[in-house]
Amino acid sequence: MSKSSYPRALLFGRWYRNDIDEHGNETVEYAQLSSDGSFEFTFITLDKKGNVIEQITELGDWGLVADIHFTLTKNELINEELYAADLNNDDNYQAYKVLSLDHQIFHYQHRLTNDEYIMRRVVDNPGHC
Repeated sequence: MSKSSYPRALLFGRWYRNDIDEHGNETVEYAQLSSDGSFEFTFITLDKKGNVIEQITELGDWGLVADIHFTLTKNELINEELYAADLNNDDNYQAYKVLSLDHQIFHYQHRLTNDEYIMRRVVDNPGHC
């Protein structure tokens, strides 16, 4: 069985995804993955009318080894207040299997729940055709 291996540098930058839940609420995630191994994830939940229900920002560390992407949440920013995450809480440690990764798409699967996510790169300066 061969394992895929992905260059860590492919994840550097800003990413975006959104999903609709069973109640019709939209969850939007913005991710900034830095070359120093730090991350900032912002999760925004919107109701059917587009009103913000909840917004949480998580700060921490991330890594990529072969086809395993992992995160460690160290802080949360809620209502402009910074809180230290409980590092004894297992929910602050996550691991994912990378299903595919290139310069535009990051497709990964949670190692415990098998939930799959697809993020798209945010391009700050689109090229001209």
